[in-house]
Order: sequence, then C-alpha cells, then structure tokens
Amino acid sequence: MPTTAAEISDLRVRVRALPRDLRLETAQLDLRPFRKEDAAIVAPLAGDWEVARWTANIPHPYDAGMAAAWIAENRADCENGEAVVFAIERRADRQLVGAIGLMCDPENNEAEVGYWIGRPYWGSGYATEALRGVLRLAFNRLEVGRVTAAAMAGNGASMRVQEKAGLTYAGEELIDAPARGGKFPGQRRAITREAFVAMEAAPVPLVLVVAVALVDADGRVLLARRPAGKPMAGLWEFPGGKVHDRESPEAALVRELREELGVDTAASCLAPLTFASHRYDHFHLLMPLYVCRVWHGRPTPHEGQELAWVRPARLGDYPMPLADKPLVPVLRDLL
Repeated sequence: MPTTAAEISDLRVRVRALPRDLRLETAQLDLRPFRKEDAAIVAPLAGDWEVARWTANIPHPYDAGMAAAWIAENRADCENGEAVVFAIERRADRQLVGAIGLMCDPENNEAEVGYWIGRPYWGSGYATEALRGVLRLAFNRLEVGRVTAAAMAGNGASMRVQEKAGLTYAGEELIDAPARGGKFPGQRRAITREAFVAMEAAPVPLVLVVAVALVDADGRVLLARRPAGKPMAGLWEFPGGKVHDRESPEAALVRELREELGVDTAASCLAPLTFASHRYDHFHLLMPLYVCRVWHGRPTPHEGQELAWVRPARLGDYPMPLADKPLVPVLRDLL
C-alpha cells in the first residue's frame, strides 16, 4: 500500500543512515561496500556473457571503465537513499564472487533485490546465502514491507535461488532490460516482512558440536582449515566435530581428536571454557569449547585439513565460521 510522505522520507533516511562501511556476515560470505579497485575484478565476472545475458542492466561487452562508473553510481544511490549495493566476498580467501543490491521503492514501502554471481562460483550456494543476508537487512533494519525479485524466462537457476530464500511466485511480467535492448518475458517473486519473520522464527534442527583449543607449551592455539568440498570450506576453526547419539561431549572430543588429528587425550584433560550458540539458515549450532594442554602424539591432518599454530593475539586474523568468532575473545582472555 502507498505510504505517507513522512513514511517515504523515513525510508530514504534509513537508507542514507546506513554506515558507509556496512558489512553483512553470512555463513560463508561477507557483503561489503564496493571499492574503486574492485572494478578490475568486476569487469571480467560481470562481462561474461553467460552472466550478463540474464541481467537487465549489465552491458556486453563490458570493461573496467564501465565497472568503475557503476561502482561510483552505487555510492551515489546509497547517499541519496535510493539503493544499497554490496560486493559479495568469500570470507575464506577474500575473493569477490558477485554483487547484490536493494533498489528502494519508498512510495510502496518496498524494495527490489538484484544480484549476480561470477560463473566460476556458480553452484556454491552463494546467491541464496547472500539473498538471505540482504533480506535480513531489508526487513529488520530498513523495515520495508515487501521485497521482490524478477528473473527472465529460462533463468531457472535464479528462480530457484529466490524460492530457496523464501520468495514465492507473484506473477508473469515483461522485464524492462535496457542492456538487452527491450522487454523480455519473466517472472516475479516476492516475500513480505511478516512471511520473512515467520520463516526466521520457524524451528530448525539443533546440532550439537564440540570443539577444543589445543594449547601448546608456547601458548599457541591450533586451528584447522576446512578442506575443499565441505560446507564453509576454507574457513579456520577449532578442531572437533559432531556429538553422536548417547555420546558425551568429552567422549566425542576424545574420539574426534584421534580421528582427525591422530592425537590421544583423556576426558580429564579437557577443561570446559565457554560455548557458542548460533543459528545458521537451516540449523542451530550449539558448540561447547574446551581447552586442552595435555595430549599424546603430534597433531597431523587426517582429513585433508590444513593446520596452523596461532598466537592468541593473531586468532582474529584467520577467517572463521560465525559460530567460532565469539569464542576468540574469551580464549584470548584466558591465555
């Protein structure tokens, strides 16, 4: 429904009030403002015809000059309260993989979301994850009433992304695509604030995982990097794993250390320190963290992971899953 002039102004004010260095964190991604130097990366990714052909506004061919102008335009739109656009960055290696943004429609208290992912990064779930993150911004912080997204006919991949993020079919339409030279058949999907809040509040499975900070004689902490092919690959975490049915957290940790690192310890050598409680999109993680200073054997990666002994002051330099990050300051205070 149309809003009053005051409400329209308020929406624009909320967009303009967003910090210029605003970052959104999701399981594997950081959504951050674009920088001038991103143009050299954006150009080949967005300029790939297999990416550009499904978009309304990406010209083809596309060069770094166009990317630089687009980045500057994004900043101006945010300053005017008209849009907010993020670079999609993979946290594990700080690789820019795509873009996502909200275009505001203050007269109807709505926003339209648009996104693209570079072809080398297709099939990794990044678009859905980024879309969920931007929906949280739209509904929780900007307080819009409805978010929509369009996809050209034949772009089934984008339609599936929207549906996995909770958007539902809202009708057929002709999509205005200036960069493609006209209007093209497509579909629109949408989600209301009420529907999104209900989806976020819906129960999800509770997953119990146990982790340990192995501390050596020099006060260094062992981190393990998740190998390729696993969820959140490339992120660093404290060693550990899932607790089996009817298994105590201590017994699970002794087992995991033997299986993953080839080291032996006893439950009596595990001192409980703190715990993490974090909801991901499809499950809620509960993770006790123990500290261990006594074990037998040299930690060796048995499951393809990379290992690093890290000084407590440097733990924040290693990109971690969101559940692990709050554990770092507690561990620093201890060590």
